[in-house]
Amino acid sequence: MTMTVSALQVIPNRATVIKTEYEDIMQSIKAAVCRAFDKPLVIEDVLIAPPAAGEVEVTLDAVAICHSDISFASGAWGGFLPAVYGHEAAGVITATGGMTEGFEVGDSVVVTLIRACGSCPSCAGGKPTLCETPHDTVKGPLRTADGGPLEQAMACGAFAEKVVVSHRQIVRIPEALPKDVASLLSCGVITGVGAAVNAAGLRPGQDVVVIGAGGVGLNAIQGARIAGARRIVAVDITEDKLAIAKEFGATHGVLATLDAPWKAAYRALGGRGADAVLITVGAIPAYDQAVRYLGRGGKAIMIGMPHSGDMASYEPVVLAALGQGLIGSKMGDVVIQRDIPWMIDLYEQGRLRLDELISGRWSLSQINEAIADTKTGSAKRNVIMFDRA
Repeated sequence: MTMTVSALQVIPNRATVIKTEYEDIMQSIKAAVCRAFDKPLVIEDVLIAPPAAGEVEVTLDAVAICHSDISFASGAWGGFLPAVYGHEAAGVITATGGMTEGFEVGDSVVVTLIRACGSCPSCAGGKPTLCETPHDTVKGPLRTADGGPLEQAMACGAFAEKVVVSHRQIVRIPEALPKDVASLLSCGVITGVGAAVNAAGLRPGQDVVVIGAGGVGLNAIQGARIAGARRIVAVDITEDKLAIAKEFGATHGVLATLDAPWKAAYRALGGRGADAVLITVGAIPAYDQAVRYLGRGGKAIMIGMPHSGDMASYEPVVLAALGQGLIGSKMGDVVIQRDIPWMIDLYEQGRLRLDELISGRWSLSQINEAIADTKTGSAKRNVIMFDRA
């Protein structure tokens, strides 16, 4: 259905309205719902509200499965249930609520989890990934089929046929760009490339270690290559993934299973430590060891998300004495309206590999199989494709 919804039709506090005329204009869509942590998702009918002012409805063509979705669904970070996860999506705008700053019905877009208000100190300071304005994802556009609360996890809820999101979460893309490829730009690509370019601030000639050669790690490698890094050492637990890392730009590979893998990295870097270490996995051993790879003045960029309560340790006197640092990077510190178009240009120029990141394509009904395949660690990115026929 294609429509434009007046903001006057939308009741601002969605949570207070269940059996009203508002519910009568909600659509029924299919979604993969998490009703219990660490259990299979359930495909069911849910209700989605029309977009309010500043929001758009996007009918999805593709959504990629991120390890963050899997961690959330396993209960690693808590949260409200039932919930709809999914946050790496692409599709077409099929309704607007007005005040959407140039976005129109028919636009092809990517949908991100970065819901930035645009005016808080972080947004105004150029850090929209750290927006300080709270957003209640339980009182969002989603409801269960019987009108009960349903969390729109990560302000997206994209394991569903449609999403209703802020216009600040989307970026217009070329209509000809395949949506499965485009969906990768919503999180994994911008997180990895952005961590290298924005958070690490890599300069030509610097040396880099990337811990983890999964979806985000491969993009961190690509980002380091694009930034002009001299040597890029990939660290992972399997030879197969190290081989793939070299296809994406790593100059050397080191097995994380060695007794002291950082010594092998030193040798690969000509006898010195790295200018930057990009930690793209949430494994605590990776965090414990990361500073061992650093050279003088180097910095470790913390990208991977461990489970809540997990603790890492290091010797601070070494960091202080050698002028080293630890830096957190959320979503690659990107400004999506600036960085995603740039990355699309890189892709179209053949300088950013995206097609090769897709390991498999699945239907929504196969989402649990796709998640299981992702958990094996062998997949780069599995993508759920929606049939819009």
